[in-house]
Amino acid sequence: MPQSACTRSLKIVICLGLSLLSLSFLPSAAMADGSGDPKSVSRDENGKYVDAQGNPTFHVSDDGTWDWYAYSGYRRYHSDCHVCHGPNGDGSSYAPALKDSLQELSYGDFVSTVAGGRVNVTTSQNNVMPSFGNNPNVMCYLDDIFVYLRARSDGALGPVRPEKKEDKPKGYSKAEDSCMGAK
Repeated sequence: MPQSACTRSLKIVICLGLSLLSLSFLPSAAMADGSGDPKSVSRDENGKYVDAQGNPTFHVSDDGTWDWYAYSGYRRYHSDCHVCHGPNGDGSSYAPALKDSLQELSYGDFVSTVAGGRVNVTTSQNNVMPSFGNNPNVMCYLDDIFVYLRARSDGALGPVRPEKKEDKPKGYSKAEDSCMGAK
């Protein structure tokens, strides 16, 4: 029986809520901004690399092979985000350059902004970031997008698709299927 959009949205919100809840139990240093050292120090059961503060980050092997999350983030960013934020996170006339924003934006703030949206009103502009909290094509891949933009922000990845990538981790596939409502 197909899953209703409401049930799928609720599942995404619950998954997001659990992710944010787990962030709230990290020491305050773990909420460091994106300008912290992006060096990967470990890898979790889903194949995701994390930095010393526990934030998702990119990893490039000595032979130039990129981690799956950075590669997937490139694809997902260009599927849903580039329309407003420009190719490769470089920004546009009405949306900021995310590759620059991530130098100061924390992981928690990134998640919160994408899920809930944001309105910035000044005397010269009215910028609105819509909420993507109910969009599984964004929310199920939020870490991927963050990792890709973090690589762009750090200068580790230029405005190109990663040439070589790791295989998709099995744990990643299971989490993806669960988030997207696959049986």
